[in-house]
Amino acid sequence: MSTVHTNFMEMRFASRSENESFARVAVASFVSQLDPTMEELTDIKTVVSEAVTNAIIHGYEERTDGEITIRTEIDGNRISIQIEDQGVGIADVDRARQPLFTSKPELERSGMGFTIMENFMDQVEVLSVEGKGTSVRMVKDLKTHRQAVGN
Repeated sequence: MSTVHTNFMEMRFASRSENESFARVAVASFVSQLDPTMEELTDIKTVVSEAVTNAIIHGYEERTDGEITIRTEIDGNRISIQIEDQGVGIADVDRARQPLFTSKPELERSGMGFTIMENFMDQVEVLSVEGKGTSVRMVKDLKTHRQAVGN
């Protein structure tokens, strides 16, 4: 019986809006080793975009001196993505997770970020402490996959 070892990648980058597409592509490239369907890959890219954008706009209030960390793990056909910031935090996580809620209505934000994450992933956990930051962990079990070389 073979043991499956978790494969992972971790990266940190500045809280700049131009880095959102980089984060999305980097996570998608890493996950691609499992040969996900196009729909699964699109879902993963979308949730990474939503979480990173939330960190930039809400966590750091668009300050560019913050840092965002993403850790992506592959365990069998399970993908785990954790996105963290050390920004302002969320005062009421349950309220923030309600569809259409936004703390930035003046920016014409839709308030659908967490709802999109919850609809596209199998699990979404949000931990936040005011003044210390937020961590969003999302898990998706791919329906079809091939084991990455070396597993």
